[in-house]
Amino acid sequence: MSLLSKVNRKTSLSKFIDRDENLKRTIDTKDLIMMGIGAVIGTGIFILPGTVAATTAGPGIILSFVLATIVCSLCAMCYAEFSSALPIAGSAYSFGNVIFGELTGWVIGWGLILEYMLSVATVSSGWSAYLQSFLRSFGIVIPKAISANYNPSKGTYVDVIAILIVVFISWILTNNVKSSTKLNDIMVLVKIAIIIIFVVAGIFFVKPGNWNPFLPFGVHGIFKGASLVFFAYLGFDVIASSAGEVKKPERTMPIGIIGTLLICTVLYILVSIVLTGIVPYTDLNVSDPVTYALQVIHLDKLSVLISLGALAGMFTMMINMIYSSSRLIYSIGRDGLLPQKLSKINKKNNVPKRSIIFVTIIIAFMGGLVSLDKLASLVNIGTLIAFTFMSIGIIPLRKRKDINNSNGFKVPFYPILPIVSALACIYLLTQLSLETWLTAIVWFIIGLVIYFGYGIKHSRTNNEK
Repeated sequence: MSLLSKVNRKTSLSKFIDRDENLKRTIDTKDLIMMGIGAVIGTGIFILPGTVAATTAGPGIILSFVLATIVCSLCAMCYAEFSSALPIAGSAYSFGNVIFGELTGWVIGWGLILEYMLSVATVSSGWSAYLQSFLRSFGIVIPKAISANYNPSKGTYVDVIAILIVVFISWILTNNVKSSTKLNDIMVLVKIAIIIIFVVAGIFFVKPGNWNPFLPFGVHGIFKGASLVFFAYLGFDVIASSAGEVKKPERTMPIGIIGTLLICTVLYILVSIVLTGIVPYTDLNVSDPVTYALQVIHLDKLSVLISLGALAGMFTMMINMIYSSSRLIYSIGRDGLLPQKLSKINKKNNVPKRSIIFVTIIIAFMGGLVSLDKLASLVNIGTLIAFTFMSIGIIPLRKRKDINNSNGFKVPFYPILPIVSALACIYLLTQLSLETWLTAIVWFIIGLVIYFGYGIKHSRTNNEK
């Protein structure tokens, strides 16, 4: 078999389903939506509406969220069709493998590894900072040497809290998926309750005059704001990684993906309306705009709730991203592109324990020791590449006679919407900085070295007759 035919060889859906037979289908529609909200709504809801309103869109941030939702919903519908037609673990990695071939699937998967692990590592550092700030209000101070990542010039060597929270979440995930989803559900409800409390309390202090002018930066500000808040939705794709463990995936997956998007949009818009109504948009360019707004209306005590909401938001995001990254590593190991030991399922609780331990070690190391400030933008590029392939992929998916999705979800107005979705993602990719692109190119070169040095030789697809 030639090199070209090896890298382009596609794995059949039936073989993926056979390889996932040890995964137990325990996740229902409610759990899936909660998982999605947990991944999408993090600290960003308490920060992004304020800072983008102040610098880019003004009160028109409300329309920016609507526009971003429209673009994101196109990608969401493409993911929903793929998840309905291909109910297998691995999200866009597995979908790309079936539709485009092994090399393309690997490139998508390698980009998602970057997204998932870097996201969790960054958020674990943020969670540590928030918790330390919260503890200081009670007079509890963490020793400086173990309070932040390695930076001897500032007297910090390791962020112990960031490491411990990642290890704790991984411990939960290795014990039982169902128990972890229950904990996630509780934390998501706490987070939503705190957001609603802010909206209900703040609405009585709204001054309509603060919405005038509504578009201080013009129509251009709405579009620029949309490109910034679009990234508030990154994370809904983690839902697709659970397709191998979902009950009735052809029905549950589309509802979970689209339901997540709708609920998160409503929450973002409500916070934006109240926030820009309480305080003039020009005053919101601060690190904690929601807390600042509460101080302006003399509801300082509610800021403690906001801190709890931020901690809950980051916690649920980490649960879902660690879960998804472990399923991604499991899927790649399952196919032989990484050591197959990573795909071994623990018979006691039907979880890929080794893949969870693998991602825990990497994430804990990055979150506890490495400064990630300059690398955070790489999350966007990995996600948008996956979004682009999933949008384009609907066209060859529809042409596959061996994949039956007659009773599942389908993107409407085919092929126009998938094409528009792909073009929107490509546009957003062009908005990323040159530094981000150069760093990403290095990452993908490393990925290709691993694939051609190890993966292609151990690929189950290429070794199966």
